[in-house]
Amino acid sequence: MVQRNTRQRQAILNQLRGRTDHPTAQTLYAELKHAWPSLSLGTVYSNLAYLCKNGQALKVPCGSGADRYDGTTARHYHMICLHCGGVCDVTNLVVSLRGAEGFAGEIQGFDIQFKGICPACKKKGRAAETTETPQGSEYIQHCEGEES
Repeated sequence: MVQRNTRQRQAILNQLRGRTDHPTAQTLYAELKHAWPSLSLGTVYSNLAYLCKNGQALKVPCGSGADRYDGTTARHYHMICLHCGGVCDVTNLVVSLRGAEGFAGEIQGFDIQFKGICPACKKKGRAAETTETPQGSEYIQHCEGEES
């Protein structure tokens, strides 16, 4: 079954692209609801699933917190801050599969997710021993615009 590219799906994709804060579905819904009064949270989730399945967005699982979404689909990695729960892009990192020569199967790809302290929390001197991920939206913007 061919799915058409709806205006709401395009609005969700546009809201994702060009940002670095890796929003949750709830954040995207809150940001788009004023322009799209008939938009439901379920519609946001189903469109995000469609965009991820079709390679137009990435889903960033965050363990005990809500999944985040990324409009940048070029190969890069993510780091989840152990203090604020923010998600940062990690770029310019080369990861090798050295040692995989002895593996009898065929490796076709890999996903890596780093955990640590984001640049904003490190700058504020927050300790690495914090492992609880806060709930809520106050921490979502911590990594926006930070170099990883």
